[in-house]
Amino acid sequence: MCQKQTAWRRAFVSDKFTLDKRLAAESVFAAALPLCDVRLMREQRWFWLLLVPRVKGAAEIFDLSAAQRAQSMEEINFAAKGLQRAAPCDKINIGALGNIVRQLHIHIIARIKGDAGWPGPVWGRGARQDLPPAGQAARLTAIQAALAAGVGGDMGPKLSNLLP
Repeated sequence: MCQKQTAWRRAFVSDKFTLDKRLAAESVFAAALPLCDVRLMREQRWFWLLLVPRVKGAAEIFDLSAAQRAQSMEEINFAAKGLQRAAPCDKINIGALGNIVRQLHIHIIARIKGDAGWPGPVWGRGARQDLPPAGQAARLTAIQAALAAGVGGDMGPKLSNLLP
């Protein structure tokens, strides 16, 4: 990673960030944006991303600095457009709940009319249906390719050295 990108990324990120163990268990790393890690949920029914700001102790959007809040919105936009490219859908749902896992994380979910929860929310739709390894690999490849292509604005060139 070039020195300029490393300094740019360091401006947003906390040195002592630790991912909540529940988020780690239910998702897999997909990419590192300047502020947030992009994680793929291991849920078969929906193509579902999490954005997790690497900021120690952040539980709410207002726990982020003004610069981090602005950056998080850019990254949400970037990831949502990337998800729409990777998984054509009828609607992208975006939300930050935090009722079960306090650590700030933003859900970005591709929804299709007639999916398992349509038109309601994805939460409360029974036990998670594990995404098989082949499905996980396919979704990771699709979202990483969409993000690397720079879908979603001018962040693409800035991210070229940050994606796996």
